[in-house]
Amino acid sequence: MISALRSLGRRLSRRRVPDAVALALSGGAVLGAAHIGVLKALEERQITVSRLAGTSIGAFVAALYAFGKTPDEIADIVMDLDWLDISRFTLSRFGLLSNSEMGKHITDVLGEVRIEESPIPLSMIATDLSSGEKVVLEQGDVATAVMASACIPGVFIPVEIDDRLLCDGGLVENLPVSPLEKADARFVIGVDLNARRRYQRPNDIIDLMVNVVDISIDHASRIQAKKVDLLITPELGAFSRTDTSRMAELIEQGYKTTLKALDGAKRKR
Repeated sequence: MISALRSLGRRLSRRRVPDAVALALSGGAVLGAAHIGVLKALEERQITVSRLAGTSIGAFVAALYAFGKTPDEIADIVMDLDWLDISRFTLSRFGLLSNSEMGKHITDVLGEVRIEESPIPLSMIATDLSSGEKVVLEQGDVATAVMASACIPGVFIPVEIDDRLLCDGGLVENLPVSPLEKADARFVIGVDLNARRRYQRPNDIIDLMVNVVDISIDHASRIQAKKVDLLITPELGAFSRTDTSRMAELIEQGYKTTLKALDGAKRKR
């Protein structure tokens, strides 16, 4: 780890970053606004991201950034969103809502683009509901892939791609490191929105199920986090995953945490 950080420090000092840094953005619903602050801090330090991987809300942010949207532009897009913007009521045996409006929003912003056309190589993680397998989306329509990666099971209707019913990638790999490993990325920065999650005694069945899912994701993410060279863990325990009224604070938290992590890496080189 120390040698890897030293390596990053040397690359930063020489500004030989464009081919060096890959970024993994985790899921976390509304907490994903913190990813915008991370991107803002990296740009401020002139660290160029050469490869991106995203899960769930991380896929949403990663797709926008991969196709050239700046952190400020992404912030404007996210600030204007609310629950009704990304979902609509639909009668289905698989769920109550469709997140097709999320896909439409992506298309409105980026146009009809394909993953393989992204200026920054992009991977998104989804889960195959029929097999339980991890699905790495690196080709095909961007909007559909984002919908699949961010499709909360039991809430949103699964997204069908190539005859596979797909849902939220957080079930199999919330911190999407494996596509970056496969691509032989030389230095991987991971952003884990759940690393500092504060659990509370559940008051009802909903609270209980949320804790069950979060605990499962948290334990898997700890294993994935061991594979990154620099882990960024914003303190988001005081924020709700569904409250969109504190987006600006989430962005700021991601920004400050990233600067602190980068400064710490620099001191250790």
